[in-house]
Amino acid sequence: MSFWQDGIAKLTVPTPFAVGDVNMYIVKGEKLTLIDAGPKTEEAWDGFKLQLSILGLTPDDIEQVVLTHHHPDHVGLLDFLPDDIDVYGHPYCEQWINRDEHFNSMHDEFYGGLFRKFGIMGDMEKMLKVMKSPLKYSCHRPLAGVLKEGGAIPGMAGWTVYETPGHAQSHLSFYHEGTGVLIAGDHILATISSNPLIEPPYTPGDERPRPQLQYNESLKKMLKLPISKVYTGHGTEVAKVGPLVERRLKKQHDRAMQVKGMIAEESKTVFEICKELFPAVYERELGLTISETAAQLDYLLSIGEAAVSEVEGVQYFSAIKPGGISS
Repeated sequence: MSFWQDGIAKLTVPTPFAVGDVNMYIVKGEKLTLIDAGPKTEEAWDGFKLQLSILGLTPDDIEQVVLTHHHPDHVGLLDFLPDDIDVYGHPYCEQWINRDEHFNSMHDEFYGGLFRKFGIMGDMEKMLKVMKSPLKYSCHRPLAGVLKEGGAIPGMAGWTVYETPGHAQSHLSFYHEGTGVLIAGDHILATISSNPLIEPPYTPGDERPRPQLQYNESLKKMLKLPISKVYTGHGTEVAKVGPLVERRLKKQHDRAMQVKGMIAEESKTVFEICKELFPAVYERELGLTISETAAQLDYLLSIGEAAVSEVEGVQYFSAIKPGGISS
C-alpha cells in the first residue's frame, strides 16, 4: 500500500525483467513530481493508476517527471503520460529515451566493435538485436531540461543532484539536506548489487566508460553525505548506508579476485571468461553477463592485478603474478 512519508509516496509496479518490481516515487513540492516512470506495459500502467488513486491522484495531476536514469524499467510509462508534462534527467538520457534515426547505427557500431574486441563469436546481427530487445519497454520522449552535479531540481526546492554513474552513464541520485533522504534509483539497493553496465560514451568516438570503477567511486561519494534513509529503485529502503557500501565494495573485490584465478595459468578473452562465470545464462543475458565480466577485468587492471594484450583486434587478459610478471 502506498503512503506518504518524508513528503514522498512510494509506488511499486511490475516489470518484465528478472530484477522484478520497480519503485517510482511521488514527491510533494512546488510541483507534484514523479521520480522515474516504470516500464511500458499495460500491467505497470494499471498498477500505477491504481496506486495513484489511493493517494487521491490521477496521471493528469503529475506536473513533471524526474529520471534517475534511462533504463527501460524506469522510463517506459512516459509514453502513457500526458505530452505536456516536462521530463528532466541527465543529458545522456536523451539519446536513449528519444531515439532518433541515428540511434540504431550508433548502438550497433559501438557494441559490434566491443563484441569483436571481447572475442565474441557468432551471429552478430542476432546478438545486437537481443541487446536492443529491452528497448521495446522504453519510450520516445524528449527531455525538457537537463540535471547536473550539484544543481537544483525545478519544482523540488531543497533537493540537490548528485551524478552517480556506474549502473548507467546517465545515473543521478537526489539528496534532501533537510531530512537526509536520498532517492537513489538503482545506485543503492538493499539486497542486490547494481549491474555495472557497459554503455557507449556520451561523445561518440571517446574511450568507453569503465562502469565498475565509476560505480565504486559513486558509492564512495555517498559516504560523504549524512544520509538518514535511501529510497531505492527496487526493493526496500536502506537505513545504514555506510556498512552496505563497505559490503558492496568488498564483495566486488572478492569477485574480481575470483576472475583473476581464471586467468592465472593462461590468458583468455572476455567472452571465454564470461562463459565460465555464467555458463547457464550468458547466451540469453549477453549484455548483463559480458558487462559484469568486463567490469571485473577493468577493476583488476586498475589495481595492477591483471594485464591485457591484443592479437588481431581481440583482447586477451592475464593475471599479474607476484613480482609483476603476467601469466
